[in-house]
Amino acid sequence: MVIHFKQPSRLKTFWEDIQQDLKLFGFILVLVCLYRAIFMAVMHSYINPATPGDEILLANWMGLRLSLKTAGGAALVTFLFATVAALLVPRLSGAARTLRLIWGTLASFVFNVLFVARFPFYNQFHTTYNSQQVMAGTNEKLGSVLMMMIQDYGLIWRMAVAIALTVVCFLLLRRLFRLRPLPLPGFFSGRPLFFSAVFLVVFAAVFLFVRFGGSFTFAHGINWESSGVTSDDFLNECVLDDAQAMYRVHALNQRMKAGTAATFVDKAKIRDYARFAAGHTEENGDDLTPYLARTAKGPRMDKPRHIFIILEESGASWPLLDQYADLHVTDGMKSLMNAPHGYGTLAFMPNGEYTSVAFDGIISGLSEMRVAVNYQPRSIREPYPTALAVQLKKLGYQVDFWYGGNPAWASMKPFSLAQGFDHFYGYTDMNAPKVNTFGTADEYIFDKLSEHLAGEPPTVHVIMTVSNHPPYNIDIERKGFDLEREEAFTRAMPDVENPDQLAKELGHYWYTDQVVTEFIKKTEEIYPDSLFFVTGDHAVRTDPSRHPTLFEHQAVPLLIYGGGVTKDILPANAVGGLTSILPTIMEFIAPKGFTYYSIVPSMTEQQDGMQAGFNTSCFLTQNAMGAVDKDTMEPAPWNAERGYDAEAERAKAMKWLPAARTLSWWLAVHGTDLNAE
Repeated sequence: MVIHFKQPSRLKTFWEDIQQDLKLFGFILVLVCLYRAIFMAVMHSYINPATPGDEILLANWMGLRLSLKTAGGAALVTFLFATVAALLVPRLSGAARTLRLIWGTLASFVFNVLFVARFPFYNQFHTTYNSQQVMAGTNEKLGSVLMMMIQDYGLIWRMAVAIALTVVCFLLLRRLFRLRPLPLPGFFSGRPLFFSAVFLVVFAAVFLFVRFGGSFTFAHGINWESSGVTSDDFLNECVLDDAQAMYRVHALNQRMKAGTAATFVDKAKIRDYARFAAGHTEENGDDLTPYLARTAKGPRMDKPRHIFIILEESGASWPLLDQYADLHVTDGMKSLMNAPHGYGTLAFMPNGEYTSVAFDGIISGLSEMRVAVNYQPRSIREPYPTALAVQLKKLGYQVDFWYGGNPAWASMKPFSLAQGFDHFYGYTDMNAPKVNTFGTADEYIFDKLSEHLAGEPPTVHVIMTVSNHPPYNIDIERKGFDLEREEAFTRAMPDVENPDQLAKELGHYWYTDQVVTEFIKKTEEIYPDSLFFVTGDHAVRTDPSRHPTLFEHQAVPLLIYGGGVTKDILPANAVGGLTSILPTIMEFIAPKGFTYYSIVPSMTEQQDGMQAGFNTSCFLTQNAMGAVDKDTMEPAPWNAERGYDAEAERAKAMKWLPAARTLSWWLAVHGTDLNAE
């Protein structure tokens, strides 16, 4: 390929335009690296105190290399659409200069917005932009998201800062582009073929060097998947500039759509995992359903009239730990756990790290494997064999869903009804007052449900609360919460980013706990033969410190309460997860010999069954908790003094986690046909 320059002026113009593109490249590179350094400095308290200082330098160095891609991508746009365009059509030179300035300003604006938004995002989720939270946000109504961002995250003033920074960037870019370019070296004058050859060689070398993040080969380069170069989670997130973090969101979302995002999904072992799950070692058919069949061993209590499965928004376990007892956040749940007909365990895990994954798990019976089950076309066509509603109907129950938010959110209403629920009630269906952009307050959900019970046949109610969630606008003090006292406690807690905000969030958790406890007690008086399961949809959002333990960040409690519940209905601190609830109900109430379908076993099978609960990121056993994709482990809070065998505890999780994820993935993507491609 030869670049033809028919006139010396075209060669000179092309040479000058290349320099302008290099200026843009350098500007963007400096900008994102500067923002990385500022973010590290402002948020330095998130760095583990034991982290060596040289790892901070390493994070900046590897971040610089990774940001070569970001700057290169920005500069490539102007090279193609300004520099090359002006070379091919010289009369576009003026427009090309304008385009370069506009593009540089627009790119700066995007980086400025992402930069100012990065602070509250990290404070909330302890991660730079990730696929789960960002994609969950895109499923929300735009108006609801905007109101939440205005009320809780300072959207207006942050946007003003971003605009001001953009004005500064515009002025700097304009000044930079006006600097006199270097003249064309004399040895290129009149020698277009020589210039073309040198340019192509240099361009190819620079392109490779930038494309691979400071290396000429992929093996020695860096990308978002290999950016975990330090021992500190915060620094590893800092390696990613905002553009690379958003590219991670895009890449993982594409993998989710293709069904290739999850770890520990081994399609080649689908038949092995199918035989393992429910112990059907002799099964060899091509339909997955029979492999998942389980036989109830006989009821452990009289069949309840009503069953209530309550998912509390952001219902974390850590406030139930003794060390946080003085916060008095979950006194209601504690009282029910300690009651004669109550059972509680903290060795319990949510299905994932945000609400729609909890919906997916409880409705479909599928473990989280980075496929949006609620959006799969298959999910609307027919129920999964493991679906909760269709199986409880076989025991004679009507099955309803109560949600304090908008029924259209995340396709929850059509998804639930398609999976066998008889009714789905959002706050609009309840005629409940709208309290914030996301829906009503928890008290109105349970008030409407209580009114509904009188004329109902035996029913299973799945209830999702909403109040313990931004914008945190319930008047908790009017409800009886001592916010001033709580703030005094949170201010005394070590390593808390924003003690007053933490107190406010804990007040909303307290509010939900009070509402749920009152509902259970009132319902028990009228319907003493009721059974209640209460857990959290996820934890993650509200942490007791900048450096929470895995347990504090991820675990949720499980309360089982009702007339037929005894203290020994399950082993002490039994292990389980959200998808364990259905098989556990079946083993509590189903007649002996009743067939039901579940990927994971009941929590009644602690010794021979699943000895670990797990979600997207972590697993929890009776002795320890660990990260799924890393070697990080810690003792369970109730086992801190005794120690544990890390290899043995991880093996408990790895016995089940790959099987559950693979079987769930197969059902979501291929259905029950084991011959599907």
